[in-house]
Amino acid sequence: MSPITIGIIGSGVLVFLLFLGMPIAFVMMFVGFLGISYLTSIHAAMPVVAKTLYETASHYPYTIIPLFILMGGFAGGAGITRELYESFDKWFRKWPGGLGIATIAACAFFAALSGSSVAASAAMGTIAIPEMRRFRYAPKLAVGVVAAGGTLSFLIPPSLGFVVYGMLTEQSIGKLLISGVFPGILLSLAFILIIVFQVKLNPHLAPATPGEIGLKEKILALSGIWETLMVFLIVMGGIYLGFINPTEAGAIGATALFVIILLKGKLTLKTLTTSLLEATRISVLVLFLVAGANVFSYFLALSTIPMAVSNWMASLEVSRYFILSIIVLIYLFMGCFLDAISMMVLTMPVIFPVIKTLGFDPIWFGVICVIMMEAGLITPPVGLNVYTLAGVVKDVPMETIFRGAMPFLFSMIAVVILITIFPKIALFLPSMMGR
Repeated sequence: MSPITIGIIGSGVLVFLLFLGMPIAFVMMFVGFLGISYLTSIHAAMPVVAKTLYETASHYPYTIIPLFILMGGFAGGAGITRELYESFDKWFRKWPGGLGIATIAACAFFAALSGSSVAASAAMGTIAIPEMRRFRYAPKLAVGVVAAGGTLSFLIPPSLGFVVYGMLTEQSIGKLLISGVFPGILLSLAFILIIVFQVKLNPHLAPATPGEIGLKEKILALSGIWETLMVFLIVMGGIYLGFINPTEAGAIGATALFVIILLKGKLTLKTLTTSLLEATRISVLVLFLVAGANVFSYFLALSTIPMAVSNWMASLEVSRYFILSIIVLIYLFMGCFLDAISMMVLTMPVIFPVIKTLGFDPIWFGVICVIMMEAGLITPPVGLNVYTLAGVVKDVPMETIFRGAMPFLFSMIAVVILITIFPKIALFLPSMMGR
């Protein structure tokens, strides 16, 4: 059999094993190992697996993953999530759907400290949803806002999505993180517009919140965001100006938040152990996924499938944006069945060579890719943010959360279209950075 045939059979076996429920990291490693063994020899395949596992686990820049997760854990322990929500509540309370807007703003700022969308959904769900319920917000809107707002942590730096994309494609993680700033702001504004539009259309979704907030009280409320701004400017400003690399930025951010939680007297053994365990769990998960993806990529490279697909797509007499649209639709479909990181590691060995062949900027596509991964966090039937929120708000049916999140899915598609038409939204800040 030809190498391409072997590659197709291997991909089919991988999909079959995934449907059986096997962990994606080990499936990719197993199928990659078998494929390499068949195309070369088992003596060549074994060192590939061993070397890949070792190099992935020992690669110093990958320490950025636990550091970014630690930042989110320490931020939650310091009570920053609640402070952000209370600050923005005072500013947006009188707007249509003001509590929902405050939730999105708080999610966006919390995303500047945490790379985990699941953590953001859980933290904001315990704070914002009871408040929206108290003021008789429709359950569908309340849970939809939190589920969608939590996804911002996957886009706004420090973002785990960009870190994994950079690891898989060997792109600058620093530039990728910076590229998410303007798209993250744009998507946050799009979410706010969705809330206002829904409430204007149906005022019963979000009754007016009583109570007037004076200007003095609003200004004093800004004290709740200074810690977030300070840490974000230190971390992202340091990367942007070239003073520190992303790994050092993660260490500085985690240290700064540790000092904040210590000074506030909120450091407990439970907070510390929970943050460390979560950082360890997610880091091991991601590193195994990346190692599995690298072994499978090696197998696909030997099968010549990525080259064949790239050449075939390049030869099609259609616009490259038509092919991009197909890729976006594929991601939208896959998001219904796979979590964001798994989807990225599974597709990148084939999709990324196509993107390069079509002449798209890899940093720009990273933003498109991450936004589509975000969409998968709220699409049925496997939306991790929805499942997380269902665990926090046990009396709201999961289908209600999915329905509430759906309008925000359209805003993600709209932002992808805008970034495609105006790529400078994503590329302006990275283009101003040094090498």
